[in-house]
Amino acid sequence: MSFPGSGLAKGLAVTLRTMTKRSVTAQYPDVQPDLPPRTRGVIGLFEENCTVCMLCARECPDWCIYIDSHKETVPPAAPGGRERSRNVLDRFAIDFALCMYCGICIEVCPFDALFWSPEFEYAETDIHELTHERDKLREWMWTVPEPPALDPAAEEPKELAAARKAADKLAAQQRAEAEAAQAQEQAQAPEPADQDRPDTPGEGT
Repeated sequence: MSFPGSGLAKGLAVTLRTMTKRSVTAQYPDVQPDLPPRTRGVIGLFEENCTVCMLCARECPDWCIYIDSHKETVPPAAPGGRERSRNVLDRFAIDFALCMYCGICIEVCPFDALFWSPEFEYAETDIHELTHERDKLREWMWTVPEPPALDPAAEEPKELAAARKAADKLAAQQRAEAEAAQAQEQAQAPEPADQDRPDTPGEGT
């Protein structure tokens, strides 16, 4: 049950609490803000991991990713093999005037070629300058922070658990084979022949 004037009293209480606190002014741009590691600033490209699968461009809801490529023939790795073709990246650009920073391109990339960078100071006087080509995206890559450390209490990844299980199984199999080989060698070793002890003085008299 609310009493008449209770809303006004609550508002005045909030005002009084705020008046007693010291105001803090962010001295930007002289002092850079301390941004959280998962800040969505700009997107960096790690070109070596890109396979030109076009998945990021197809899934982008704003169609702001532009990719051009061509195919090259790779000679066989061994004599008698057959030649293979691979995609070579010619252009990778992102139009940040259209980008809405949804992060879908980073999430769907199967080869970890796109990363979030916390850098946000890339305003331009010309809107055409907001289209960053692959060289510029590569420069943003060096501002990407390191991934946070894993939580010690977190559940172990399934891939790591499966790899450890396979390694333990292989180690147990190798130990069993080594023990079986050692037991076989001991079974095949000849037994020492019994030798007559030398007669001691006074024995047999």
